[in-house]
Amino acid sequence: MTTNNKGAAIKSDIRLFGSTKVLIVSALLVAMSIVLGKFGAINIGNSIRIGFGGLPIQMAGIFFGPVVGAAVGLVADVVGCLLKGYAINPIITVGSLCIGLFSGLMFHHVLRPMKSVLLPKIAISTVTAHAVGSMIITSIGLYAYYHTPFETLILRVPIYLITAAAETAVIYLMLKNKAFSAELEKARRK
Repeated sequence: MTTNNKGAAIKSDIRLFGSTKVLIVSALLVAMSIVLGKFGAINIGNSIRIGFGGLPIQMAGIFFGPVVGAAVGLVADVVGCLLKGYAINPIITVGSLCIGLFSGLMFHHVLRPMKSVLLPKIAISTVTAHAVGSMIITSIGLYAYYHTPFETLILRVPIYLITAAAETAVIYLMLKNKAFSAELEKARRK
């Protein structure tokens, strides 16, 4: 294979991410999600985990779009479960995927006209992502696979509303930082 053919093959392999820079940042966000969500979380019983594993997944969705966000969510959940020794629950994996997907969909497509109001745009994106991915889909996975009682699952709602508020603040501060925004724009360029 010639050098040009190798280059073309590599570019086609990363087409989903758009550029090598986005692929590298996505891998870092996967690692952050695993550390924050699986190793740095506070477990309360078997069904409640307080952590910020969704933050890097939402960052991927908001920074690079719904496809990259979904890919980061999928990989972070599967690899995190393998590293931690958990059984992979496909419904919970879909919940993690939906966190990245819905944050990116809301931010880049549904709320696209709200360019000048960044904070509400981020807040709506994070709350929607957690409502669908964490509160609904992951709760269904916990109930279906582990028979978690409804009384326990309902506690996930306030936990993820508070988590979404904290994640909104972090993402907003990052995007308002001019140096960070400039570097993010460089990574987005193909």
